[in-house]
Amino acid sequence: MYKPPRNIETNQLGINPNLDKVVKKYLNSESKKPFSSHTLTATTAIKEWLGDWQGDLIFDSCCGVGESTALIAQAHPEAKVIGIDKSAARINKHSSYAANSTNYFIVRADLNDLWRLAVLEGWQLKKHFLLYPNPYPKSSQLQSRWYASSALPDILKLGGLLEVRSNWQLYIEEFALALQLAQIKAEVRQYTAVEPMTPFERKYWASGQSSWQLNAKIK
Repeated sequence: MYKPPRNIETNQLGINPNLDKVVKKYLNSESKKPFSSHTLTATTAIKEWLGDWQGDLIFDSCCGVGESTALIAQAHPEAKVIGIDKSAARINKHSSYAANSTNYFIVRADLNDLWRLAVLEGWQLKKHFLLYPNPYPKSSQLQSRWYASSALPDILKLGGLLEVRSNWQLYIEEFALALQLAQIKAEVRQYTAVEPMTPFERKYWASGQSSWQLNAKIK
């Protein structure tokens, strides 16, 4: 039986008071965590798929079942698009959302590792999509959010046009403030479209929830 998605429940009523301190800490540090073996394997698979490609590269991070990846690939036939998600269960459902396009590749990986490895490979993105969720709404979970974690410097180094969406307005506002601390201007607005790009988006809208979007040109 269909269950509508729950609204964000949080004990954080405004911008987290630790945001400034945490973001500055990560902007001035470098992760030394060992890479997971499955993400090293995923990176090798991406390199083999890309071959000698020198054109535009797009990441669809947290791609889930890859519906958005297929749509992004169709919208950007001139680019190579890589969808990445940590869940094998979600990745394995991609066949239901697949498109007849040869310019995209879906892979399971830990993004904390894959973004670092992509930076080490020297990859530069044309666009970078982060479309739901990763809110971690409790105040104590701040450092689990992408913009307040060790992943932020790698997101910045990968560059490109960054597009982030969430059903939690505060998440998007905090993301924009984190980018501001890195001297990057972001635009924040409520997002609507005729058709949803992901199952999360479809469920949120069907239950009456709104989407919020951040756009920023990293470099």
